[in-house]
Amino acid sequence: MMLGGHAHCAMRPTIRATAAENSNSSKGRVIVITGPTAVGKSSAAISLAQRLNGEIISADSVQIYKGLDVGSAKIPWRERQNVPHHLLDIVHPTEEYSAQDFYVDAKAATDMVLAKGRVPIVVGGSGLYIRWFLNGKLGSPKPTEEQAAAVDAVVTLLQNARAGWDDAVKYLSRAGDPDTARRLARGDWNNLRRALEVIEITYRPQTSLPSPLFSATGCSNAPQLDYDFQCYFLYRERMDLYRRIDQRCEEMLTDLYGQGLMKEAMWLLELGILPNSSSPSKAIGYSQAMEFLLACRKSRGVTSVPQFLNFVQEFQRASRNYAERQLAWFRGEDIFHWVDGSIPENVVDIMEREYHTTSNGAAVSRSLESKARMCHKLKPLNTYAARNTIFTKPSACASILHWIEKTQGGVELLERNSNRHMGAREYEAKYFDSKLEVKESIGVLKFNIFREAMLLFQGPVSERRERKKM
Repeated sequence: MMLGGHAHCAMRPTIRATAAENSNSSKGRVIVITGPTAVGKSSAAISLAQRLNGEIISADSVQIYKGLDVGSAKIPWRERQNVPHHLLDIVHPTEEYSAQDFYVDAKAATDMVLAKGRVPIVVGGSGLYIRWFLNGKLGSPKPTEEQAAAVDAVVTLLQNARAGWDDAVKYLSRAGDPDTARRLARGDWNNLRRALEVIEITYRPQTSLPSPLFSATGCSNAPQLDYDFQCYFLYRERMDLYRRIDQRCEEMLTDLYGQGLMKEAMWLLELGILPNSSSPSKAIGYSQAMEFLLACRKSRGVTSVPQFLNFVQEFQRASRNYAERQLAWFRGEDIFHWVDGSIPENVVDIMEREYHTTSNGAAVSRSLESKARMCHKLKPLNTYAARNTIFTKPSACASILHWIEKTQGGVELLERNSNRHMGAREYEAKYFDSKLEVKESIGVLKFNIFREAMLLFQGPVSERRERKKM
């Protein structure tokens, strides 16, 4: 049974029930393919699935959403080559979906694929999803609404501080977690927020929590893996990867009257979703496009070629930075074998050959692994300038500027499908006011909560614990 696409949305309870009925004590072989954005994961997974009679389970935190196809680089139906895909289009953009939700659904889909005698191939670049799938439920502490609000207040203040990220890293270190502060990729606000949450909840740094399982392979006290994993991390040389990212960003913006990124971003705004207010609106591409469209609406649909090209550059830069964070996320994870993805045929040959061994993928050639580690240790490019291949001259931007003027210039009201939706002018005004005044960005929080939030994180953990006792 094919679970991908819209058919899967109404079948989630059935999937879980079926998986429970089909579970058995023997471990099935599961292939995991990850890597930075635009490296070629999806095409490699489809080719491998065709060879091994496999089915693909998506591990992408944006592809789970219905209607977000272009911006998430979701493989179109016509390109799936009749290979069943799971965990695509399973929730609406107004719904939240956590890594724990993914773990439950991905494990259920994996068990179902194994029960059919086929090969599960988990593919995607969402590091947290992959970590949950490999590790299982870690019992990670969750904040209360008050704790989450306090941390959000602090992060908002730090984001608006003069030094921005540099101040934030110093702040986390002073709060009691210098190790995480040193390890975070620049601009990784989500993981910085999580590190502060852990300190607020446990009075301990994040590094004191149980280590992720795939970082501790070989430890005698490591829990048992659910499956016989065969894991690969695809990479490319930095210049090649950056060029591919830049080109894909441009391509996402060209199909205006079909299903392009701009149209998908406009749809999110029509749902009453503000930029960076939910998981889909925080995603690379959608965040930048939504902000750009809101700015265009403020000017009644009028924009210029330089303004549009500046938006394109921001989109490309954010995508490249995301790729760097993905590379950093999997640094030192011994369960993953790094494979050069620049020659797709070789990648698929390696994976197919290793699947037919009995060594859980450990027979990946030492030469390939050494080459991957050597590439991994190379420093990022000191200087890089994006070079557009589509938007190379003003005339190439004409159609998109016309589309913006036509679709954004006369926006007045949004559909009111729920109480949370509001008029376009109303929510745009609220959003732009929040950019000027931090208090507005977190809704009903009062200024005294900001002061309390700041106090909560001042000084080392031991001092904070003592203050709590008083």
